[in-house]
Amino acid sequence: MPTTKADLYLSLGSNLGDREAYLKAALAALNRSYGRYTRLSKIIETEPVGFNSPNAFLNLCVRYRVALRSADPLQDCLRILHRVKAIEEQLGRELKVEYDEAGNRIYHDRPIDIDILFLGDIRCSSTLVTVPHPRIAERDFVLRPLRQIATPTLRRSFPEYF
Repeated sequence: MPTTKADLYLSLGSNLGDREAYLKAALAALNRSYGRYTRLSKIIETEPVGFNSPNAFLNLCVRYRVALRSADPLQDCLRILHRVKAIEEQLGRELKVEYDEAGNRIYHDRPIDIDILFLGDIRCSSTLVTVPHPRIAERDFVLRPLRQIATPTLRRSFPEYF
């Protein structure tokens, strides 16, 4: 399969320790994996969503131009997921996924969180990853920085977010 390129949009957040340093370290690791980003939003500070914490988040969105390597879009999404989870782990995030008795995810403070928002115009879903991210529309801390860096193509492909 010939290599094609797509825009990868990620959301980054941190609410523990030196939050700005964690964001910078995550961007440096992502740049080593995907080359220099093509667009970076401003950093915004937000209150935690979905859990109580005295620690505010710093959030941003970033866009990369990445190679798609598989005929199966899910394989590209999973490859990127494994890379961003490895970066989170390298930066000290403990990946403990917990659910309450109603099946709702329980969130915790974290030094870094990296979510895949979009990968070109791909739509894929598995038990491990869903792209576009299923909760973009309900997360102002994602939408505000995302709108700063979204291309017209992304806006046309996913008008429900813009």
